[in-house]
Amino acid sequence: MLDLTPPCEANQFYLSHVSLLLDSYQRLLGKPLLALSTELPLGQQIVNADFVLLSHNTDADPLFNYANRMALALFEFSWNELIGMPSRFSAEPVNREERERLLNQVAKHGFIDDYSGVRIAKSGQRFLIERAVVWNLYDHGQNYCGQAACFSHWRLLP
Repeated sequence: MLDLTPPCEANQFYLSHVSLLLDSYQRLLGKPLLALSTELPLGQQIVNADFVLLSHNTDADPLFNYANRMALALFEFSWNELIGMPSRFSAEPVNREERERLLNQVAKHGFIDDYSGVRIAKSGQRFLIERAVVWNLYDHGQNYCGQAACFSHWRLLP
């Protein structure tokens, strides 16, 4: 069941899910996703980070289950609109086969750290993401929990 309450103090800014994202990234890539501060709670740092961070679950048609504010702004969705939406809708139909190949490659190898591809915002605005990292999510028991992506580089397309 997906929680449609946006990240906030009451839900600790999705601390347990953010920890899953960060721990999986650290284990697979051998480095931290970001330098953490002690000034703010971890979940709050991630939700307000200056890069895009998204994740989806393990459903046969994976659903978005996390997006930070930068991701919501770029894709032009509110939390309630994006969370629970099939992640395949982040790509245009013509680009979905390429996206599926990417996700299969990540599933086999654990991560990729140089992905580029075209995505689409709610308004129809297309953008090219560059140098994205996409990685598998595993809990502490090494159970597969989905996939996540982060990136800081993109450019709007005509």
